[in-house]
Amino acid sequence: MKSNYQIDDVDKQILHFLIENTRTPFTEIAKQMNVSAGTIHVRVKKMEEAGIIKGTTLIVDYGRMGYDFIAYVGILLTKSNKTEIVMQKLREIPNVTVASVISGKYNIFCKIRAKDTADAKNVIYAIDDIDDVLRTESMISLEEEINDKTRLLNSIFG
Repeated sequence: MKSNYQIDDVDKQILHFLIENTRTPFTEIAKQMNVSAGTIHVRVKKMEEAGIIKGTTLIVDYGRMGYDFIAYVGILLTKSNKTEIVMQKLREIPNVTVASVISGKYNIFCKIRAKDTADAKNVIYAIDDIDDVLRTESMISLEEEINDKTRLLNSIFG
C-alpha cells in the first residue's frame, strides 16, 4: 500500500544510517540520533508501508563463488507484445541477474553472471532458445568498475 508519505529530516537521517549499513540496529540509530528506538521502528515501518523502503539488500561477491564472468545481452524479440512472456522465461534462468525492458535497438537488456565463457555460452544459448527471441547480442564485461547503489541515495539525502 502506497501513500503520499512525505519524508522529513528525521526520516532522511534514518535512511542515511540504513544506506550505510542496512544491518545497523534500530537501537544504535536511535542512540546516535538521540531519539527512542520506538521512534526509529515506527518511522521505518511507515516508510515501508509507503513503499519508500522495500526491504534490505544482501551484497554477495559472486567472484568468490566462482561466478566472475559478466556479460550483457541485448535481446530482440519477434514482437514487442511478447515482452512479458519472454521476461517470465528469463526469470527461470538463474544466471540472468538483471533484466530491463528498454527502448531502442533491443526490447530487453540483461546482465548475466557465469563461471567462464563456456558457462556464459550455455546461458546465452538458453536465452536464444526462448520462443519469440529473434536474436541476441552479447557484450563481455572486462571489469565492473561501478556497482554502487548508495551513491545516488547519499546525494538525494545529503
